[in-house]
Amino acid sequence: MPELSDRTAGFTDSVIRRMTRISNQYNAVNLSQGFPDFEPPEKILQRLAEVTREDFHQYAVTWGAQNFREALAKKITHFSGVDVDPNAELVVTCGSTEAMMAAMMSVTNPGDKVIVFSPFYENYGADTILSGADPIYVPLIPPEFNFDAEVLEDAFRQKPKAIIVCNPSNPCGKVFTRDELQIIADLAKKYDAFVITDEVYEHILYKPNVHTYMASLPGMKDRTITCNSLSKTYSITGWRLGYTQANPEVTERIKKVHDFLTVGAAAPLQEAAVAGLKFGDDYYESLQQKYTEKRTLFLKGLDDIGLIHTEPQGAYYVLIDISEFGYESDLEFAEDLARKVGVGAVPGSSFFKEKENRYVRLHFAKKEETLNEALNRLSLIRKKI
Repeated sequence: MPELSDRTAGFTDSVIRRMTRISNQYNAVNLSQGFPDFEPPEKILQRLAEVTREDFHQYAVTWGAQNFREALAKKITHFSGVDVDPNAELVVTCGSTEAMMAAMMSVTNPGDKVIVFSPFYENYGADTILSGADPIYVPLIPPEFNFDAEVLEDAFRQKPKAIIVCNPSNPCGKVFTRDELQIIADLAKKYDAFVITDEVYEHILYKPNVHTYMASLPGMKDRTITCNSLSKTYSITGWRLGYTQANPEVTERIKKVHDFLTVGAAAPLQEAAVAGLKFGDDYYESLQQKYTEKRTLFLKGLDDIGLIHTEPQGAYYVLIDISEFGYESDLEFAEDLARKVGVGAVPGSSFFKEKENRYVRLHFAKKEETLNEALNRLSLIRKKI
Protein backbone atom coordinates (compact mmCIF):
# COMPACT_ATOMS: atom_id res chain seq x y z
CA MET A 1 0.00 0.00 0.00
CA PRO A 2 1.34 3.52 -0.74
CA GLU A 3 2.39 5.68 2.19
CA LEU A 4 -0.15 7.98 3.76
CA SER A 5 0.17 11.75 4.03
CA ASP A 6 3.13 13.10 6.01
CA ARG A 7 1.10 16.22 6.72
CA THR A 8 -1.44 14.33 8.82
CA ALA A 9 0.86 11.68 10.28
CA GLY A 10 1.04 13.43 13.64
CA PHE A 11 -2.70 13.91 14.01
CA THR A 12 -4.67 12.22 16.74
CA ASP A 13 -8.43 12.17 16.93
CA SER A 14 -10.08 15.18 18.59
CA VAL A 15 -9.50 14.81 22.32
CA ILE A 16 -12.71 16.76 22.97
CA ARG A 17 -14.86 14.38 20.93
CA ARG A 18 -12.98 11.39 22.36
CA MET A 19 -13.92 12.50 25.88
CA THR A 20 -17.59 12.56 24.85
CA ARG A 21 -17.27 8.93 23.81
CA ILE A 22 -15.57 8.09 27.11
CA SER A 23 -18.29 9.97 29.01
CA ASN A 24 -20.93 7.95 27.20
CA GLN A 25 -19.05 4.72 27.92
CA TYR A 26 -19.18 5.33 31.68
CA ASN A 27 -22.55 7.10 31.76
CA ALA A 28 -20.79 10.21 33.04
CA VAL A 29 -22.28 13.70 33.09
CA ASN A 30 -20.70 15.05 29.91
CA LEU A 31 -19.11 18.41 30.69
CA SER A 32 -16.41 17.85 28.07
CA GLN A 33 -17.75 18.64 24.59
CA GLY A 34 -19.38 22.06 24.65
CA PHE A 35 -23.00 21.52 23.69
CA PRO A 36 -26.12 22.24 25.78
CA ASP A 37 -28.75 19.77 26.95
CA PHE A 38 -31.61 22.28 26.67
CA GLU A 39 -33.80 23.14 23.69
CA PRO A 40 -33.12 25.83 21.09
CA PRO A 41 -35.49 28.83 21.05
CA GLU A 42 -39.09 27.82 20.34
CA LYS A 43 -39.47 30.18 17.35
CA ILE A 44 -36.58 28.46 15.58
CA LEU A 45 -38.07 25.04 16.27
CA GLN A 46 -41.49 26.15 15.04
CA ARG A 47 -39.96 27.43 11.81
CA LEU A 48 -38.01 24.19 11.39
CA ALA A 49 -41.25 22.20 11.62
CA GLU A 50 -42.80 24.40 8.95
CA VAL A 51 -39.77 24.12 6.69
CA THR A 52 -40.07 20.34 6.52
CA ARG A 53 -43.26 20.80 4.46
CA GLU A 54 -41.91 23.61 2.28
CA ASP A 55 -39.61 23.67 -0.72
CA PHE A 56 -36.19 23.92 0.95
CA HIS A 57 -34.88 20.40 0.42
CA GLN A 58 -32.44 21.01 -2.44
CA TYR A 59 -29.16 22.95 -2.62
CA ALA A 60 -29.23 26.55 -1.53
CA VAL A 61 -26.90 29.03 -3.23
CA THR A 62 -23.43 27.67 -2.56
CA TRP A 63 -22.31 30.56 -0.37
CA GLY A 64 -25.61 30.76 1.52
CA ALA A 65 -29.32 31.37 0.97
CA GLN A 66 -30.09 34.98 0.07
CA ASN A 67 -32.51 35.63 2.94
CA PHE A 68 -30.13 34.02 5.43
CA ARG A 69 -27.25 36.25 4.33
CA GLU A 70 -29.41 39.35 4.39
CA ALA A 71 -30.68 38.64 7.90
CA LEU A 72 -27.15 37.78 9.03
CA ALA A 73 -25.73 41.02 7.61
CA LYS A 74 -28.32 43.08 9.50
CA LYS A 75 -27.56 41.29 12.76
CA ILE A 76 -23.80 41.74 12.36
CA THR A 77 -24.18 45.44 11.62
CA HIS A 78 -26.54 45.90 14.55
CA PHE A 79 -24.08 44.49 17.08
CA SER A 80 -20.72 45.44 15.59
CA GLY A 81 -21.49 48.71 13.81
CA VAL A 82 -19.74 47.34 10.73
CA ASP A 83 -21.62 47.66 7.43
CA VAL A 84 -21.75 44.27 5.72
CA ASP A 85 -22.66 43.54 2.10
CA PRO A 86 -24.59 40.24 2.24
CA ASN A 87 -23.64 39.39 -1.35
CA ALA A 88 -19.96 40.35 -1.37
CA GLU A 89 -18.75 39.88 2.21
CA LEU A 90 -20.42 36.76 3.64
CA VAL A 91 -20.04 33.02 3.03
CA VAL A 92 -22.27 30.56 4.90
CA THR A 93 -20.31 27.47 5.88
CA CYS A 94 -20.82 24.12 7.57
CA GLY A 95 -20.10 25.45 11.04
CA SER A 96 -17.29 27.72 12.18
CA THR A 97 -14.92 24.75 11.85
CA GLU A 98 -15.25 24.90 8.08
CA ALA A 99 -15.23 28.69 8.19
CA MET A 100 -11.80 28.65 9.83
CA MET A 101 -10.47 26.01 7.44
CA ALA A 102 -11.76 27.87 4.38
CA ALA A 103 -10.27 31.12 5.66
CA MET A 104 -6.88 29.53 6.31
CA MET A 105 -6.78 27.84 2.92
CA SER A 106 -7.79 31.08 1.21
CA VAL A 107 -5.03 33.28 2.62
CA THR A 108 -2.04 31.03 3.39
CA ASN A 109 0.52 29.33 1.18
CA PRO A 110 2.64 26.32 2.16
CA GLY A 111 5.45 27.59 4.35
CA ASP A 112 3.62 30.70 5.55
CA LYS A 113 3.55 31.32 9.29
CA VAL A 114 0.42 31.84 11.39
CA ILE A 115 0.37 33.09 15.00
CA VAL A 116 -1.78 31.08 17.40
CA PHE A 117 -2.34 32.02 21.04
CA SER A 118 -1.86 29.16 23.51
CA PRO A 119 -4.09 27.79 25.00
CA PHE A 120 -6.13 27.40 21.84
CA TYR A 121 -9.10 25.47 20.52
CA GLU A 122 -7.55 22.26 19.22
CA ASN A 123 -8.62 22.75 15.60
CA TYR A 124 -6.42 25.80 15.08
CA GLY A 125 -3.15 23.92 15.08
CA ALA A 126 -4.58 21.27 12.76
CA ASP A 127 -6.02 23.93 10.43
CA THR A 128 -2.62 25.55 10.17
CA ILE A 129 -0.91 22.26 9.33
CA LEU A 130 -3.60 21.23 6.83
CA SER A 131 -3.10 24.58 5.10
CA GLY A 132 0.62 23.85 4.81
CA ALA A 133 1.46 26.73 7.14
CA ASP A 134 3.67 26.73 10.24
CA PRO A 135 2.18 27.83 13.57
CA ILE A 136 3.95 30.30 15.85
CA TYR A 137 2.60 29.88 19.37
CA VAL A 138 2.34 32.84 21.72
CA PRO A 139 1.42 32.05 25.34
CA LEU A 140 -1.55 33.48 27.18
CA ILE A 141 -0.31 33.58 30.75
CA PRO A 142 -2.49 32.02 33.50
CA PRO A 143 -4.45 32.83 35.57
CA GLU A 144 -5.56 36.02 33.76
CA PHE A 145 -4.45 34.68 30.35
CA ASN A 146 -2.98 37.99 29.25
CA PHE A 147 -0.26 38.19 26.62
CA ASP A 148 3.10 39.93 26.62
CA ALA A 149 3.06 42.54 23.84
CA GLU A 150 6.81 42.20 23.31
CA VAL A 151 6.56 38.43 22.89
CA LEU A 152 3.70 38.96 20.45
CA GLU A 153 5.72 41.43 18.42
CA ASP A 154 8.63 38.99 18.34
CA ALA A 155 6.22 36.55 16.69
CA PHE A 156 5.11 39.20 14.20
CA ARG A 157 8.75 39.90 13.34
CA GLN A 158 8.76 36.43 11.77
CA LYS A 159 6.42 37.91 9.12
CA PRO A 160 3.34 35.71 9.62
CA LYS A 161 0.58 35.76 7.05
CA ALA A 162 -2.08 35.83 9.79
CA ILE A 163 -2.88 35.62 13.49
CA ILE A 164 -5.82 33.65 14.90
CA VAL A 165 -7.72 35.29 17.76
CA CYS A 166 -10.49 33.46 19.62
CA ASN A 167 -12.60 36.03 21.46
CA PRO A 168 -14.17 35.16 23.88
CA SER A 169 -11.67 32.38 24.18
CA ASN A 170 -12.11 28.64 24.28
CA PRO A 171 -10.82 27.09 26.55
CA CYS A 172 -9.83 29.79 29.06
CA GLY A 173 -12.85 32.12 28.85
CA LYS A 174 -10.70 35.22 28.25
CA VAL A 175 -12.39 38.26 26.75
CA PHE A 176 -9.80 40.42 25.01
CA THR A 177 -10.09 44.07 25.97
CA ARG A 178 -10.33 46.77 23.35
CA ASP A 179 -6.78 47.87 24.26
CA GLU A 180 -5.45 44.33 23.77
CA LEU A 181 -7.22 44.02 20.42
CA GLN A 182 -5.80 47.37 19.40
CA ILE A 183 -2.28 46.10 20.12
CA ILE A 184 -2.96 43.09 17.90
CA ALA A 185 -4.50 45.30 15.20
CA ASP A 186 -1.56 47.72 15.22
CA LEU A 187 0.91 44.85 14.86
CA ALA A 188 -1.14 43.29 12.06
CA LYS A 189 -1.05 46.59 10.18
CA LYS A 190 2.64 47.18 10.94
CA TYR A 191 3.65 43.73 9.67
CA ASP A 192 0.92 43.41 7.02
CA ALA A 193 -0.90 40.36 8.36
CA PHE A 194 -4.50 39.17 8.37
CA VAL A 195 -6.39 38.75 11.63
CA ILE A 196 -8.60 35.66 11.57
CA THR A 197 -11.05 35.81 14.46
CA ASP A 198 -13.22 33.12 16.00
CA GLU A 199 -16.13 34.95 17.64
CA VAL A 200 -18.64 32.15 18.24
CA TYR A 201 -19.10 33.17 21.89
CA GLU A 202 -19.73 36.85 21.08
CA HIS A 203 -23.02 36.91 23.03
CA ILE A 204 -21.93 34.79 26.02
CA LEU A 205 -20.26 37.34 28.27
CA TYR A 206 -20.18 38.15 31.97
CA LYS A 207 -20.38 41.74 33.14
CA PRO A 208 -18.48 44.02 33.11
CA ASN A 209 -16.75 42.37 30.14
CA VAL A 210 -17.69 43.67 26.69
CA HIS A 211 -17.13 42.06 23.31
CA THR A 212 -15.24 44.23 20.83
CA TYR A 213 -15.38 43.15 17.20
CA MET A 214 -11.94 43.18 15.59
CA ALA A 215 -13.42 44.28 12.26
CA SER A 216 -14.87 47.36 13.98
CA LEU A 217 -11.46 48.77 14.94
CA PRO A 218 -10.09 51.60 12.74
CA GLY A 219 -8.52 50.28 9.56
CA MET A 220 -9.23 46.63 10.39
CA LYS A 221 -12.29 45.72 8.35
CA ASP A 222 -10.31 44.89 5.21
CA ARG A 223 -7.67 42.74 6.94
CA THR A 224 -10.01 40.91 9.34
CA ILE A 225 -11.63 37.59 8.49
CA THR A 226 -14.34 36.86 11.03
CA CYS A 227 -15.31 33.23 11.56
CA ASN A 228 -18.49 32.66 13.49
CA SER A 229 -21.47 30.36 13.82
CA LEU A 230 -25.00 30.13 15.14
CA SER A 231 -24.19 27.06 17.24
CA LYS A 232 -23.64 28.61 20.67
CA THR A 233 -25.88 31.67 20.39
CA TYR A 234 -28.99 29.67 19.50
CA SER A 235 -28.08 26.29 21.09
CA ILE A 236 -28.02 24.49 17.72
CA THR A 237 -24.52 23.01 17.63
CA GLY A 238 -25.73 20.06 15.54
CA TRP A 239 -27.05 22.27 12.75
CA ARG A 240 -23.52 23.21 11.64
CA LEU A 241 -24.32 26.71 10.40
CA GLY A 242 -21.31 29.01 10.34
CA TYR A 243 -20.02 31.86 8.25
CA THR A 244 -17.09 34.02 7.28
CA GLN A 245 -17.20 37.80 7.05
CA ALA A 246 -14.41 39.44 5.08
CA ASN A 247 -13.69 42.02 2.40
CA PRO A 248 -14.98 41.22 -1.12
CA GLU A 249 -11.62 40.07 -2.50
CA VAL A 250 -11.04 37.62 0.35
CA THR A 251 -14.68 36.52 0.32
CA GLU A 252 -14.52 35.73 -3.39
CA ARG A 253 -11.64 33.35 -2.71
CA ILE A 254 -13.37 31.81 0.32
CA LYS A 255 -16.45 31.16 -1.83
CA LYS A 256 -14.37 29.01 -4.18
CA VAL A 257 -12.60 27.11 -1.39
CA HIS A 258 -15.91 26.54 0.41
CA ASP A 259 -17.53 25.28 -2.79
CA PHE A 260 -14.95 22.53 -3.16
CA LEU A 261 -14.85 21.70 0.56
CA THR A 262 -18.55 21.19 1.23
CA VAL A 263 -20.60 22.76 -1.62
CA GLY A 264 -22.96 24.37 0.88
CA ALA A 265 -24.64 24.36 4.27
CA ALA A 266 -28.00 22.65 4.79
CA ALA A 267 -30.75 24.59 3.01
CA PRO A 268 -33.69 23.78 5.35
CA LEU A 269 -31.64 24.63 8.43
CA GLN A 270 -30.63 27.98 6.96
CA GLU A 271 -34.28 28.78 6.34
CA ALA A 272 -35.28 27.84 9.89
CA ALA A 273 -32.39 29.75 11.47
CA VAL A 274 -33.46 33.02 9.82
CA ALA A 275 -36.05 33.25 12.61
CA GLY A 276 -33.24 33.42 15.15
CA LEU A 277 -31.24 36.00 13.22
CA LYS A 278 -34.26 38.30 13.47
CA PHE A 279 -34.54 38.13 17.27
CA GLY A 280 -34.51 41.46 19.12
CA ASP A 281 -32.04 42.60 21.77
CA ASP A 282 -34.16 41.03 24.50
CA TYR A 283 -33.15 37.55 23.34
CA TYR A 284 -29.42 38.29 23.67
CA GLU A 285 -29.93 39.96 27.04
CA SER A 286 -31.80 36.91 28.33
CA LEU A 287 -29.09 34.62 26.92
CA GLN A 288 -26.44 36.53 28.83
CA GLN A 289 -28.53 36.37 31.99
CA LYS A 290 -29.11 32.63 31.57
CA TYR A 291 -25.41 31.89 31.26
CA THR A 292 -24.54 34.28 34.08
CA GLU A 293 -26.82 32.27 36.37
CA LYS A 294 -25.25 28.99 35.22
CA ARG A 295 -21.77 30.40 35.77
CA THR A 296 -22.67 31.57 39.27
CA LEU A 297 -24.17 28.20 40.17
CA PHE A 298 -21.27 26.19 38.83
CA LEU A 299 -18.43 28.31 40.22
CA LYS A 300 -20.04 28.43 43.67
CA GLY A 301 -20.37 24.66 43.57
CA LEU A 302 -16.70 24.28 42.68
CA ASP A 303 -15.77 26.69 45.48
CA ASP A 304 -17.85 24.70 47.98
CA ILE A 305 -16.01 21.54 46.94
CA GLY A 306 -12.69 23.34 47.24
CA LEU A 307 -11.54 22.88 43.65
CA ILE A 308 -9.24 25.60 42.32
CA HIS A 309 -10.54 26.99 39.03
CA THR A 310 -10.42 29.85 36.57
CA GLU A 311 -13.20 32.43 36.35
CA PRO A 312 -14.32 32.84 32.74
CA GLN A 313 -15.01 36.34 31.45
CA GLY A 314 -16.90 34.89 28.51
CA ALA A 315 -17.83 31.58 26.85
CA TYR A 316 -18.85 28.73 29.18
CA TYR A 317 -15.68 26.88 30.09
CA VAL A 318 -13.79 26.50 33.36
CA LEU A 319 -10.28 25.15 33.81
CA ILE A 320 -9.91 23.10 36.99
CA ASP A 321 -6.46 22.89 38.60
CA ILE A 322 -5.87 19.18 39.31
CA SER A 323 -2.37 19.54 40.76
CA GLU A 324 -3.46 18.27 44.18
CA PHE A 325 -4.33 14.84 42.75
CA GLY A 326 -0.74 14.08 41.72
CA TYR A 327 -1.36 12.78 38.20
CA GLU A 328 1.49 13.00 35.69
CA SER A 329 -1.04 12.75 32.85
CA ASP A 330 -4.13 14.96 32.70
CA LEU A 331 -5.58 12.55 30.12
CA GLU A 332 -5.34 9.72 32.64
CA PHE A 333 -6.99 11.97 35.22
CA ALA A 334 -9.83 12.85 32.82
CA GLU A 335 -10.43 9.18 32.07
CA ASP A 336 -10.50 8.37 35.80
CA LEU A 337 -12.82 11.31 36.42
CA ALA A 338 -15.30 9.87 33.94
CA ARG A 339 -14.92 6.27 35.12
CA LYS A 340 -14.67 6.74 38.91
CA VAL A 341 -16.50 10.02 39.56
CA GLY A 342 -18.92 10.08 36.63
CA VAL A 343 -18.06 13.50 35.17
CA GLY A 344 -16.65 14.05 31.69
CA ALA A 345 -13.86 16.62 31.22
CA VAL A 346 -11.25 17.49 28.60
CA PRO A 347 -7.55 17.23 29.51
CA GLY A 348 -6.08 20.72 29.38
CA SER A 349 -2.91 19.61 27.61
CA SER A 350 -4.90 19.30 24.39
CA PHE A 351 -5.24 23.11 24.35
CA PHE A 352 -1.66 24.11 25.21
CA LYS A 353 1.45 24.11 23.07
CA GLU A 354 3.51 24.38 26.28
CA LYS A 355 3.93 21.30 28.45
CA GLU A 356 0.90 21.63 30.72
CA ASN A 357 -0.78 18.91 32.74
CA ARG A 358 -2.38 20.77 35.63
CA TYR A 359 -5.80 21.51 34.09
CA VAL A 360 -8.94 19.82 32.86
CA ARG A 361 -11.70 21.78 31.14
CA LEU A 362 -15.35 21.56 32.19
CA HIS A 363 -18.28 23.44 30.69
CA PHE A 364 -21.55 24.65 32.18
CA ALA A 365 -23.87 24.89 29.16
CA LYS A 366 -26.29 22.53 30.86
CA LYS A 367 -29.63 22.56 32.66
CA GLU A 368 -29.52 23.46 36.34
CA GLU A 369 -30.35 19.89 37.34
CA THR A 370 -27.50 18.57 35.18
CA LEU A 371 -25.02 20.95 36.77
CA ASN A 372 -26.22 20.04 40.25
CA GLU A 373 -25.81 16.35 39.46
CA ALA A 374 -22.28 16.98 38.19
CA LEU A 375 -21.42 18.99 41.30
CA ASN A 376 -22.83 16.26 43.54
CA ARG A 377 -20.57 13.74 41.85
CA LEU A 378 -17.57 16.08 42.00
CA SER A 379 -18.13 16.56 45.73
CA LEU A 380 -16.90 12.97 46.14
CA ILE A 381 -13.84 13.44 43.97
CA ARG A 382 -11.30 13.17 46.80
CA LYS A 383 -12.83 9.90 47.97
CA LYS A 384 -12.89 8.32 44.52
CA ILE A 385 -9.65 9.57 42.97
